Amino acid sequence: MSTVTTDLGPDRIALSELREAFKGDLIGPGDHAYDTHRRIWNGSIDRYPALVARCGGVADVRAAVAYARETGLPLAVRGGGHSYPGHSVCDGGIVIDLGPMKGIRVDPVSHTARVQAGVLWGELDRETQAFGLATTGGIVTHTGVAGLTLGGGIGWLHRKLGLTVDQLLSADLVTAGGDLVTASAMQNSDLFWGLRGGGGNFGIVTEFEFRLHPVGPIVFAGPIYWPVEDAPAVLRFYREWVSQVPDELMTMVVLRKAPAVSFIPPELHGRPVVTVLCCYAGAPDDGERIVRPLRAFRSPLLDRCQPKSYVTHQATFDPAFPHGWWYYFRACDVAELSDEVIDVVVEHGTRIVSLITSIALFQMGGAVARVGESETAFDGRAAGFTLNINGNSQTAAGFEAEREWARACWSALEPHHAGVYVNFLMEEGEERIRQAYGPEKYERLKSLKRTYDPANLFRQNQNIPPD
Repeated sequence: MSTVTTDLGPDRIALSELREAFKGDLIGPGDHAYDTHRRIWNGSIDRYPALVARCGGVADVRAAVAYARETGLPLAVRGGGHSYPGHSVCDGGIVIDLGPMKGIRVDPVSHTARVQAGVLWGELDRETQAFGLATTGGIVTHTGVAGLTLGGGIGWLHRKLGLTVDQLLSADLVTAGGDLVTASAMQNSDLFWGLRGGGGNFGIVTEFEFRLHPVGPIVFAGPIYWPVEDAPAVLRFYREWVSQVPDELMTMVVLRKAPAVSFIPPELHGRPVVTVLCCYAGAPDDGERIVRPLRAFRSPLLDRCQPKSYVTHQATFDPAFPHGWWYYFRACDVAELSDEVIDVVVEHGTRIVSLITSIALFQMGGAVARVGESETAFDGRAAGFTLNINGNSQTAAGFEAEREWARACWSALEPHHAGVYVNFLMEEGEERIRQAYGPEKYERLKSLKRTYDPANLFRQNQNIPPD
């Protein structure tokens, strides 16, 4: 039983009851660990909760939910703390922190894994790759499994395997009323549909069950760099080449200044570049053959596409997105890389000032598009590319200018918008959330919300209000 020094005024009695029922750590403003546990990945978010409840298991989650419900305090739920707009922390309320819940159980015979909600993608990949298995995950290892999954889940394997939600077999969830329910194709199938893309609107998932697939442990993967002056030609060549590649290959295009990382020569650090990153989730020799035409185009500045371990490749972007930097994203889907889209991307890519600002285009299609649009709450399976426009700075200095650059780039692409990936939304309002799901799915999600969270206890998210 832990202690907490926060003063919650009239809620002291409820806090005393929580303290008796809670076996994890309760951390308030007077505790030495408070600043550590209130901070999240996005350094531009600076909020002060009244209480951080670091849960050790389902019983702690249920107790913390009951406390939030009874006191009426704002409630935020933290898995990995990677929410772009900072949904995993709140001012003056309670943060239910699932971080200590790190259980992972891989079954190499059935090719499944049971994963608690505090697990990060790098931690899961390490366990599954011990058996040559993986499931679709994110592109940064310290992203939380929970948040990425509940929003849909794109990553290096989605063209071969489908989205993360397409690998989800079941989920255990604590409801607003404190019940623990299981959602799967056979149990609470309506809730299972909504969890696969509907975010944290319906409760707190405490454990996921995923389907695993043979992947690696060696893949043919890595980045290829050209000077940004070649971007118009590179993107047009890429557009034609990528239309013929197999589903085993997932690619990303990034326009930015070359980062100061060890595998890039110092003379290229800070130079504006266009980069195509590849991951071939099949035989490395096949991957080398398929990527060869791209590697031969216009004599790249640098080619780091090579056989490597899958877990190594999964960490490629870690140096570009560390904890504490200031992040602002805008996003949209596009149906194709038309000449007009390419022109906008190149124009704004050449205006990048910050060393950590970028435009990223995620290749979609493949297995993602072969799942029926109505089978999950996730919307946008027909998208050709998902764009993530990053206006970032290392501190507050220059952040406002980077944020305005991101907004301007997004606005210039507006005639070509074809939806948006909900995990890439900032605080953009109900209409944008509706656009992320489409009108029919949005109304179905509202109906689920009325069933599972009619009082909207879980509203610190891309919220789907019940009313």
